[in-house]
Formats: sequence, C-alpha cells, structure tokens
Amino acid sequence: MGTLGNVLWFIFCGLWSGLLWIFAGCLCCITVVGIPLGLQCFKFAGLAFFPFGKEVVYGGGAVSFLVNIIWLIMLGIPMAIAHATAGLILCVTIIGFPFGLQFFKLAKLSLMPFGARVI
Repeated sequence: MGTLGNVLWFIFCGLWSGLLWIFAGCLCCITVVGIPLGLQCFKFAGLAFFPFGKEVVYGGGAVSFLVNIIWLIMLGIPMAIAHATAGLILCVTIIGFPFGLQFFKLAKLSLMPFGARVI
C-alpha cells in the first residue's frame, strides 16, 4: 500500500513538493554559511518525493535549535505555510485525506528540520 501511495503522491503532489525542497536547498547553498542548510534540504527532498512508509523523529541539542531559528527566519515559515495550505486543500476530500496528512508532516518538518531524522 505504501508503494501505491508513493506513486500516486509523486504524480499528483510529490514532484512539486520535492522540487520546493530542492529549490530551497539551492538557495541556501549560494553562500558558504548556508551550505549545511542546503544539504539538509536535499536530504528532506527525498522524503518530500516519497513520504509514505517513512517517519520523522525529532531530537537534537542547542546547536540544532540555533540553526532551526536561522532556518525559520529564512525559509521555514513560507515553506510551512505552503505545505499546510496544500494539506488543508487536500483534506477536504476523502481521497485526498492521506495526502493532506503527508503535507502536514512536511509542514512540521519545514518549521524545524535540524535535529530531525527520517526513518
């Protein structure tokens, strides 16, 4: 079932969501200071392309918290709003509900991606 969900997700939602993460990663990699931010974006692009069957585990220390604050100011809020809006739109229908939940998972990840791991 996860494979079918991932295929449908990639066709209808995942391509755009993953490209959003890759675009954010490219923006961050323009500067030397932003390269760690960009590399994290590229990691989570894989989750955005195929999210079904994967979970995000949050943890981290003070350094992750500080980098998350920088991320939140730069790109986190617009990405979280985009994912949450798409999730709300998809949750209107019964068929779109599982996809909406995946967008909410990505919205939470968009707010605080550092210290998070994909399992």
